[in-house]
Amino acid sequence: MEEAAPAGTNKVYYDGCPGCAMDRRKESRAGVPYKELLFVAAATFASALPITSLFPFLYFMIRDLRVAEREEDIGFYAGFLGAAYMIGRGVASVFWGVVADRVGRKPVIAFSVLSVVVFNTLFGLSAKYWMAIATRFLLGALNGFLAPAKAYSIEVCRPEQQALGISVVSTAWGMGVIIGPAIGGYLAQPAKQYPHLFHEKSVFGRFPYLLPCLCISFFAALVVISCAWLPETLHKHRGLERAAAEVAEGTTAAAAAQESTPEPEPEPPKSSLLRNRPLMSSIVTYCVFSLHDTAYVEIFSLWTVSGRDHGGLSFASKDVGQVLTVAGASLLVYQIFAYRWVNKILGPVNSTRVSSALSIPIIAAYPFMTRLSGIRLGVPLYVAAMLKSVLAITRVTGTSLLQNNAVPQEQRGAANGIATTAMSLSKAFAPAVAGILFSWAQKRQHAAFFPGDQMVFLLLNLTEVIGLVLTFKPFLAVPQQYKQ
Repeated sequence: MEEAAPAGTNKVYYDGCPGCAMDRRKESRAGVPYKELLFVAAATFASALPITSLFPFLYFMIRDLRVAEREEDIGFYAGFLGAAYMIGRGVASVFWGVVADRVGRKPVIAFSVLSVVVFNTLFGLSAKYWMAIATRFLLGALNGFLAPAKAYSIEVCRPEQQALGISVVSTAWGMGVIIGPAIGGYLAQPAKQYPHLFHEKSVFGRFPYLLPCLCISFFAALVVISCAWLPETLHKHRGLERAAAEVAEGTTAAAAAQESTPEPEPEPPKSSLLRNRPLMSSIVTYCVFSLHDTAYVEIFSLWTVSGRDHGGLSFASKDVGQVLTVAGASLLVYQIFAYRWVNKILGPVNSTRVSSALSIPIIAAYPFMTRLSGIRLGVPLYVAAMLKSVLAITRVTGTSLLQNNAVPQEQRGAANGIATTAMSLSKAFAPAVAGILFSWAQKRQHAAFFPGDQMVFLLLNLTEVIGLVLTFKPFLAVPQQYKQ
């Protein structure tokens, strides 16, 4: 049951332990674990798609649900619906992280993706505001994917490949967050957008937001099936150690050894995660950036579809989806060809700082684009959206690397659970406040001080500045391996 590691190492492998099997595989394989990373990328993508897929049609959905008395109040109700998912995820993420540390990464990942299949479909069938809120909340509460996924991506990689592992999760997550709105924008209200294909009295005419939800759920169902081939990485050999000792020594020898051999020392108690300063400081920074990014996605979508007379661009949901699709494509190209080079030269801390600083002028330029039209609007808007996506994913990947290298493996799931809970609460706060601020800004188009949407983008930049400040001492404590 017990097997020595290859020469030159002091590790011991136990037969039947999935974590040992993964470590043995990493010892014998120097290349990138493409198979495992492909699985986790597909699962991450499926889990992230429903988070933002509703944003392009959120404005129209709130209007169709008839909960807003005036057009200016739509942003208020949209904010609470956008926050429901994150509130649910914030409530349950620590629980799922602990489960992943005790039961394994694989079952939590599979169950989380399965919850997408069920509750994302139910959201598309929502005919009442309360049903939409409830299904989004349950979708978030039962989707404990992110904590075990980050731990898993670290554990299938050799130390020199860990940046790539976290980058795969961040890229797939970012792609899902960006492609999700594209799916929502192109497929929502199909009877209106594609009347030659869908009839008003068909199921998609009666439930105009079901089609994008069904497409996402179908992909998630395929991922659930593929999880059967996902190898586990958690070490499970406490019982195996005891059994190996009994087999090696024999019952009689073990009894004699009890008299001559001292009892093994108990394992040292695990250090408190809440007192781990490198972990907690990186989580705080991560939360500020998460708040900013979520508020940005909602404000960008609401701003582009609102009318010119309210300071927006008068885009259709399809137009918003197209912009975000192009941004997603640029994100994929960046992660494949550029991110590893950026991380190698700058490291996770400096790359986070640089990307945060560069985001500020991009955000500041958005409200002035309303004065443009045609190609003079399209080019700067697409370029700004692409750059913003690239910079955001750089920050997310950098802070995630800091978190996962601040704790040992046996605490990685719980640590990511704490990070996901804190991040989810900040993301729950973000759309509600963003919706309220957007609704308020639209009522002050002629104010003397930062009129209309200029005020919203100013507040977005303030959160970015706060996040940038938190990446410096004395706020950020860096794990030992990243200290220069």
